[in-house]
Amino acid sequence: MLTALSIRDIVLIEALDLALDEGLSALTGETGAGKSILLDSLGLATGARADAGLVRSGAEKGTATAIFETPSNRALKALLEESGIEEEGELILRRVQSADGRTRAFVNDQPVSVALLRQIGDMLVEVHGQHDTHGLLDAATHRGLLDAFGGLEKDVRALTDLHGAWKAAQAELATETEEIERARADADYLRVAVGELRELAPEPGEEDALAGERTLMMSAEKISADLTDALATLEDDGGVEARLAAALGRLEARQDAAAGRLDAAVSALDRAVVEAGEARAQVAAVLDGLEFDADRLEQVEGRLFALRAAARKHSCTVDDLPQVTERLAARLEDIEGGEGRLKELTAAAVQAHEAYLARARKLSDARATAARKLDKAVAKELPPLKLDKARFHTEIDIVADADGGPDGLDRVRFEVATNPGAPFAPLAKIASGGELARFMLALKVSLAARGGAPVLIFDEVDAGVGGAVAQAVGERLAKLAQAVQVLVVTHSPQVAARADNHLKIEKRVKGKAKSDLPATHVTPLESDARREEIARMLAGATVTDAARAAADQLIGAGS
Repeated sequence: MLTALSIRDIVLIEALDLALDEGLSALTGETGAGKSILLDSLGLATGARADAGLVRSGAEKGTATAIFETPSNRALKALLEESGIEEEGELILRRVQSADGRTRAFVNDQPVSVALLRQIGDMLVEVHGQHDTHGLLDAATHRGLLDAFGGLEKDVRALTDLHGAWKAAQAELATETEEIERARADADYLRVAVGELRELAPEPGEEDALAGERTLMMSAEKISADLTDALATLEDDGGVEARLAAALGRLEARQDAAAGRLDAAVSALDRAVVEAGEARAQVAAVLDGLEFDADRLEQVEGRLFALRAAARKHSCTVDDLPQVTERLAARLEDIEGGEGRLKELTAAAVQAHEAYLARARKLSDARATAARKLDKAVAKELPPLKLDKARFHTEIDIVADADGGPDGLDRVRFEVATNPGAPFAPLAKIASGGELARFMLALKVSLAARGGAPVLIFDEVDAGVGGAVAQAVGERLAKLAQAVQVLVVTHSPQVAARADNHLKIEKRVKGKAKSDLPATHVTPLESDARREEIARMLAGATVTDAARAAADQLIGAGS
């Protein structure tokens, strides 16, 4: 509900602080008094398009502030939370328009973009009139209004969850498919590479061992000759051992007589005999094992060269080849195993889509039922509004299964035909200004308390009608005001008489100087003042007793 509207320096309004009540509020006054300025100011506060021409002459800036009770609108609360705007029972929308064209927007004194202000404002206020009609004219809103009318919001939320699950399954399947396709291109290479490496069967440290063996075998002939010469030296003339043993025997024979002076020499020779024997045996053993084998050399070189070639191919060291083998084998296993995973994800995506479609089709049936009920409800409202020849129809187009969205498969559009036999078409294309506002009134009465903005404004919805039709317009506005707050700009006494609140708009000049500018004033009317205004609306410039009596009759009929 709109609880207050504060205006500073907007067109003819110098300063205005207006408190508003629930129910139906009528705004009346002479043409040109400034009724439209109030609507322009409210539009400015709620994000409508603005320009420097709105600023009062001589002022640097104009300000419009609208205060709302925060409605229990989930979408609005989510938007406020997403935007980081705190609210405690009320929303204060403020717009500052500078004379130089600049504009600033605030929500609860927090600076926001004009786009966000407009988005919030559209959730709070709908304006319906001959020249400024939106909301119901936007076909994008029709599906939500139909769902609200049919009480289908819970079903839509459930469907939205299923749609999200389906899209998530599709995304996971697409990712996995892309990865599998990339892997398939490498599969043949991996199979060959893994087969080669497993056949080669590299082992850690193998390169150093083979290289050492190869070096040894290539040097075997020269080493063998040197060892033969060394062994001959150790064995010639009875051998080093025999000569050392003979020398040891002579020293031992004189050891006692030498009074200990030969002990060290005897000990050294004794060790020399033993070590000389060991040295000769080692040289002989190495010589025996150092036979040159051309076939073995070829085998060693072939294995070593194969290992090094594999390392170059995989850009690694020979010692890394075992780990490379394991890694490539794992990749190949993933590819082969991924085919099964792909089948699982495909089945999951199909299942998620089928679950979504089943719920979406059920929702489509429920919408078709709600559409028939809405068409009947609107049809009942048209004849009293002098639209008895008009027809209203809720058109539902069902899109292809693959094109379903979070709200379902349906595209909903409200259409009318204003003359018998004429085809149905969108509201904005075939209805005149007065007809359009009355169509909107019929719709809003039918949709009352079933969704939409909590504040509705009808600008001269009674234009071009009078008598019984104007009476019917007033009755339906009053009926609508039982569910939402309604403000109506009207020249019809029948409509004004049905209002719960009556605001008179008039233009006054403070002083008598030619330079004094006129200003718009708003006066809440009660009792006699209200009767006098309705009588003026009935009689014109001269209010007669008969007009007052007629005003009393209208007010009494609306009570």
